[in-house]
Amino acid sequence: SSGINAEYGDIYSGFDEVNDLSQLQNEDVFQEAVKTSYGQRRGPLVVPQSRGGTGFGVKNANKPPPTAVRGVIGSRRGTALRNDDGGTARPISAINPAGFSAAGNRSATGAAAFRSTNTEAKLEETPEAVIKKMEKEIMDLIDESSFALESRQYKVALEKANKAVTKEKILQRHRDLQGFSEQTYLDLTYSVYFNSGNVYEACEMYQEAQTAYMSIIKNKAFSNAGRFRVNLGNILLKQGKHVEAIRMYRRALDQIPETHTHMRIKILKNIGISFIKMNPPQYSDAIVSFEHIMKTKPDFKTAFNLTLCYYAIGDPEKMKKAFHRLLSVPIEGVEDEDRYLQYGDDPHSSLVLEAIKDDGLRKIERGKKRFAEKSIVQAAKLIAPIIESTESLGFDWCVDCVRESPHTDLASELEINKAIMFLKQKDFQKAVEALKVFEKKESKIASTAANNLSFLYFLKGESKEAEKYANQAIENDRYNPYALVNRGNIHYKAGEMEKARDYYQESLSIESGCAEALYNLGLCYKSMGNTDNALECFEKLHTILNNCPEVIYQIAALYDMKQDIQQSVDWFMHLITIVPTDPGILSHIGEIYDTDNDRSQAFQYFYESHKYFPSNISTISWLGAYYIDGQFHEKAIQYFERASLIEPQEVKWQLMIASCYRRSGNYQQSLATYKKIHMRFPDNVECLKFLVRICTDLGLKDLQEYANKLKKAEKAKELRDQRRENSGRRSGRNRGSGGSERSSSGTRKESATSRQNSGKRDQEVALRDSSSGRKKPVDASYSDPIGDLPPRPRTAARTRMVDDDDFGDEELGDDLLPE
Repeated sequence: SSGINAEYGDIYSGFDEVNDLSQLQNEDVFQEAVKTSYGQRRGPLVVPQSRGGTGFGVKNANKPPPTAVRGVIGSRRGTALRNDDGGTARPISAINPAGFSAAGNRSATGAAAFRSTNTEAKLEETPEAVIKKMEKEIMDLIDESSFALESRQYKVALEKANKAVTKEKILQRHRDLQGFSEQTYLDLTYSVYFNSGNVYEACEMYQEAQTAYMSIIKNKAFSNAGRFRVNLGNILLKQGKHVEAIRMYRRALDQIPETHTHMRIKILKNIGISFIKMNPPQYSDAIVSFEHIMKTKPDFKTAFNLTLCYYAIGDPEKMKKAFHRLLSVPIEGVEDEDRYLQYGDDPHSSLVLEAIKDDGLRKIERGKKRFAEKSIVQAAKLIAPIIESTESLGFDWCVDCVRESPHTDLASELEINKAIMFLKQKDFQKAVEALKVFEKKESKIASTAANNLSFLYFLKGESKEAEKYANQAIENDRYNPYALVNRGNIHYKAGEMEKARDYYQESLSIESGCAEALYNLGLCYKSMGNTDNALECFEKLHTILNNCPEVIYQIAALYDMKQDIQQSVDWFMHLITIVPTDPGILSHIGEIYDTDNDRSQAFQYFYESHKYFPSNISTISWLGAYYIDGQFHEKAIQYFERASLIEPQEVKWQLMIASCYRRSGNYQQSLATYKKIHMRFPDNVECLKFLVRICTDLGLKDLQEYANKLKKAEKAKELRDQRRENSGRRSGRNRGSGGSERSSSGTRKESATSRQNSGKRDQEVALRDSSSGRKKPVDASYSDPIGDLPPRPRTAARTRMVDDDDFGDEELGDDLLPE
């Protein structure tokens, strides 16, 4: 034992009642226990032999130690320690160290963990635990479905909602089997079907949503289930079933007690809107609902809808009453604006004010105030042209009412809207008079009025007045971005691009999202040739104004300027998806493909452009030239005839028609067309040349007549060109006062005399030629208005092959000829 104590310490200290173990080797019962329990061990525990040569009866290290020494979990305790009478073996706690040993607590800890695991496993297997686990899984699915619906992941939300419904049905069956049907969790079932109906409605699966809501309504165990008829009414309203929706709303209204005023008012609003959306609208029934709301708890939306209904039925007096009631509605939570003002130098109050100045509640208050002001302004603009004999008097009545109401700040805005109304009526003088009233008012209103005046004079082309009022608007409010934009526009129109750029940039520094400043800055950079900065401006504006046609066109045009054909075409294609019927864009895409030598694609877009704008001369000219290049002269004639109708005084279209007839081989029609052209334009040299050429080819008798006319026309043309050159030279010289006028008059007389003499000489030459019978050669050379004919394929100009056959001059026998 001294060897074991030296190696492991005294593992039996504190147990004095233990008997002497030195005689265990001679005890038959102990040896029998060692033999019987050896086979149950997981592995032998080797105990080192003591230096004294004795210890626990172990003679060598290969023999197993006694069972009481090992601390292995799973060994049988006391299997061999039986009494003589065969009774139950006593526990050998005196031999086992009860987990307290120098080697650490091994066996006791493992046993405790094993017992704990078995206990938990038994607890989880109980029916109550299984039910709680399933309920938790269902609630997790409802949460996941709700979050997915909020983030607009409709597919995920629908999958989770369906899983929740399936698991809830499984849970109900499990409760019935286990006998817990009386302990039904109604709130869980309610949540499952409500979430399912909500998801179905968001996914526009209205039939399934109605089924889910009806399963709640029909279950009498649910309290206040009748409220879901409002949801059913909303679904019917979305489906356009207005009568059924109103019936469902009224059934829901009957099931809601009078104490729930807020809920009842919402249902009445839905009923009124349903009456308005009916075909035909039932405005009188809608008025009944809105009037009841205005008597119970008025709000701006209901008052505005009531004004619209009276406007629809055309009752001016009731419109005025409804507008008065609209002005009398209080704005909830916005009455006390002074609470955001700081009084004193208390640092704690300053921190509180800084925290609540732009918090969520403050944003809600601002939104309510903006909606109220918008409703009042829109209602005034709507009823002003009707409530009085003239629109101006109607605006004056609305302005007077607003000034007497708590919303006095809106009076100036209504007066500006009155000026804008005059602008829409193109009554610029009254608009100017209305805006000039604001010159001596507060700074912001005066700045807005001066800015409108500046833009008005800018449109009229009066740059000085526009600049004056733009400067006045900037002086009244230096941080008015639109006044700076107007000031930049004046410089842009004057060609002062750098100054215009500075004003646009200053406007953007005040309001970075000012679309007008950003667009005009891009145009300014484009005019200055700085395509990169212009492209940056328009691409930034594209992120602000998504799918704006003007912005996308500028981006495509800039890429075209940079010779980036692929990017330009991509942006133009994107633009076509927004404005598919714009002929200018279609023809521009055609020009890009034509420049890239893709004639088939170019023809497609030019043809589409011509379909939407058939009077575009450039498109007609291109299509006619395309058909001529393809040798389809008959189709080209159709386009040139349309061009001649659009521009009847332009001779080239008729010359092209005649040339197409000539190229297609229809010489008679071509000759008739040239004669018509000659009758309308007798001095046209090209037409006479064609007539001379056709008469020569066909051998007609009219050849000499047209030849003489051609000579006269050419001579007259030469004289016109000469006079044009002389007049150009005279205009470039310094004219004298008296002598130059006399010399010029003399020159005019001489030139007139020379024209008469030359005309007489031409007539004499023509008479001599005709009397003598000589045919003087005529210059009938011409230039075809639609281009030269394509060269004829030279099939007959082949080089002859050298005859190098082996037969030479030998004669062929009859036997070589085919039979």
